[in-house]
Amino acid sequence: MTTTIIIIAVVVVLALAVAAFLASRRRQSKHRHVAAEIRSDAAAHDRDIARSREQAAEAAARADVARAEAERVEQEATEAQRRLDADQARQENALRDADAIDPDVDHRADDYHPGAAGGRTP
Repeated sequence: MTTTIIIIAVVVVLALAVAAFLASRRRQSKHRHVAAEIRSDAAAHDRDIARSREQAAEAAARADVARAEAERVEQEATEAQRRLDADQARQENALRDADAIDPDVDHRADDYHPGAAGGRTP
């Protein structure tokens, strides 16, 4: 009887082991199938990613061009401001020279401004 119980126990253990092995194989097969579907779905987005990459590169190129243009315009503005400052300085110097020789202008007054009528004495 003990031999029969041992044989039955071994058969049951072997049956459970075979069942576990088969279940594991089915689970692995199912996981492989699911993984293949996920990879297939991911591969379907390759064109979208390539299009997005191209659009990003084009936008970056446009930004580079815009930055270069902005720098050029900024340099033009700086040069124009420099010319304006020089022109205003020349004008102020000319007015100071004129005021310095004009006997009707007190160019030493506290409220003196070059070329301003307020600098004239009554």
